[in-house]
Amino acid sequence: MLTLFHAPKSRSSAIMTLIEEMGIADRVTTRIVDIPRIMTGTGAPDPANPHPEKKAPCLVHDGHIITERGAIITYLTTLFPGPMAPAVGTPAWGSFLTWMNWYQGVMEPVLVLDYAQASHPSLTATFRGVPEMTDRIRAALKTGPWLLGDAFSAADLLVHSPYAWFGNTPDEPLIQDWVARCMARPARLKVLADDQTLMDQAVAA
Repeated sequence: MLTLFHAPKSRSSAIMTLIEEMGIADRVTTRIVDIPRIMTGTGAPDPANPHPEKKAPCLVHDGHIITERGAIITYLTTLFPGPMAPAVGTPAWGSFLTWMNWYQGVMEPVLVLDYAQASHPSLTATFRGVPEMTDRIRAALKTGPWLLGDAFSAADLLVHSPYAWFGNTPDEPLIQDWVARCMARPARLKVLADDQTLMDQAVAA
């Protein structure tokens, strides 16, 4: 049994989009939970959320908890093989894993540190900075049109997400075009509409 604990218009929206892209909505039960929303000062930890830090997303499979978007994406695309990720054990799958882990371990920390205007030689040495991050994405898209080559994958879904969320896409045509194509996918638009409906219902309740 698979259950996704989802907070509308949060990081877990990417997982909802993945589920739509994969066509596995009938295989995953969705539970809506509240989360603290730092940007707006709204929300609160939800006792019904099994995430150890009460964040979203949180995937539970037969009692086992999986958190972090990169891990959940890797887990689901391995559990349900298909076009959103290369076949396990192939060289292309190694590239896919690289993007999953680079996003969690480099891209998101770089963006958070940049937003916080935090600067220290140890941070730069460990994570590099926004220019280096941008260069890596640009280099991949030069041989694209997607991060893994000719086909859209869950790597694109995850890595483009902060640009879509914050509207901070670099002034780089290759990246801007890629983000626009990711944002226009029907699965993402459906999740956005569903999330808005859930938010409106919560306000009205």
